[in-house]
Amino acid sequence: MSGLDLIPEKQRNLFVGGAWREASQGRRFDVIDPADGTVLTSVADASVADAMEALDAAAAAQSAWARTAPRERGEVLRRAFELVRERADDFAELMSLEMGKTVPEARGEVSYGNEFFRWFSEEAVRIHGRWMNDPAGGSRLLTVRKPVGPCLFVTPWNFPLAMGTRKIAPAVAAGCTMVVKPASQTPLTMLALAGVLAEAGLPDGVLNVVPTSEAGAVSEALQGDFRLRKVSFTGSTGVGRTMVRQSADQLQRLSLELGGNAPFLVFADADLDAAVEGAMVAKMRNMGEACTAANRFLVEASVAEDFAHRLAERMGGLRLGRGQDDGVDVGPLIDEKALESVGRLVTAAVDDGARVLTGGSAPERAGFFYEPTVLLDVSPSSAINTEEIFGPVAPITTFETEEEAVARANDTEYGLASYAYTRDLARTIRLAESLDFGMVGINTGLISNAAAPFGGMKASGVGREGGFEGIEEYLETTYVALPAG
Repeated sequence: MSGLDLIPEKQRNLFVGGAWREASQGRRFDVIDPADGTVLTSVADASVADAMEALDAAAAAQSAWARTAPRERGEVLRRAFELVRERADDFAELMSLEMGKTVPEARGEVSYGNEFFRWFSEEAVRIHGRWMNDPAGGSRLLTVRKPVGPCLFVTPWNFPLAMGTRKIAPAVAAGCTMVVKPASQTPLTMLALAGVLAEAGLPDGVLNVVPTSEAGAVSEALQGDFRLRKVSFTGSTGVGRTMVRQSADQLQRLSLELGGNAPFLVFADADLDAAVEGAMVAKMRNMGEACTAANRFLVEASVAEDFAHRLAERMGGLRLGRGQDDGVDVGPLIDEKALESVGRLVTAAVDDGARVLTGGSAPERAGFFYEPTVLLDVSPSSAINTEEIFGPVAPITTFETEEEAVARANDTEYGLASYAYTRDLARTIRLAESLDFGMVGINTGLISNAAAPFGGMKASGVGREGGFEGIEEYLETTYVALPAG
């Protein structure tokens, strides 16, 4: 079994109440291969009515699932973990087909994303409240943790497995049911994941998956229903703001992982070889299509030329191609809109005075490819330093002092990820305290870890996913007052 074989024809439909079914009026939409623009397959296209039936199923299953023993919920996740691990190569090929990333990188996502199943299988049995005497005497104070209730998960196209497991796993562990709306560009991985969870013993109605081409209308309708108590969204800040407004009437709990504009600071005392290695990871993961991707390279002036040419040599040596082909380092961007956006930002930066050290254009070939690009002497005010690039482009600007570097790094509405390379321990501590970001990587370009809290500040969102903090997003607290005697 490989690639599309993970999803039999009947599973390229909606998954509602434990059953695979067609969408209303038989509606479907195509899934496009970004490597050449051809159609991979089609999937059922949920209407608002279909989505509401999915919420009906989640609401009906909520009470029984909340009463299910924590150990049993954890065992479902553990079985799902084992099944995904057994089929890791198939999941990797499927993701590569629908999203474009190389198969080796997709294998890395499967490994990382699957860790959320294992982590939260262990957290399911560690949900606890507390018992204490009233400090004034005369009564006892008891707190009880309960699942928040039915959830809506809206997952993005860039990490179609990991962004799903990062939401599904804590919800299952906490005892919540859910409706998942995967990105229309990459619904296949989520449908395959739904099949695995059903095989692992997840009861009917706990997980419902509704691919749709009408994301806005479906989300608005679901958020308008009081039965929906929690929303977790990963995507753009603009859409996140819309979902915040839509949550107001029903006062739904929110977890939002939104846009990023990650700075990558390189100080003169840094190990430049290590900094280049870290830059390759932080910039080129997922072709740069990640909210955590290094977006702005801020390099101390005395080493900027050296660092830039080393990075250009590495990035210029990468091979573009279809993600399933051997020897390919960089796959296509997700679609034509993404390709046009990257090209516009590079052109504007060059017009503002930037030098192209490597790349700088889209190759003449089928698919949505853009050359790995390094720009030096980029103006701090250039759009490429203020907008999220979401592509394989590294714009480099310089700084003279640590204070200037921190001020420039923080000069953004976003606050998700940041990176810094230095061998100065005191500076490391100062940076950890002064950088206004939810995550700070020191001398590393890879910060994602299922055991760590993932999330940002400011316009990068609210809430945390993963780590001990992740399950808290799916629990409510009830306080019970008990008389002493």
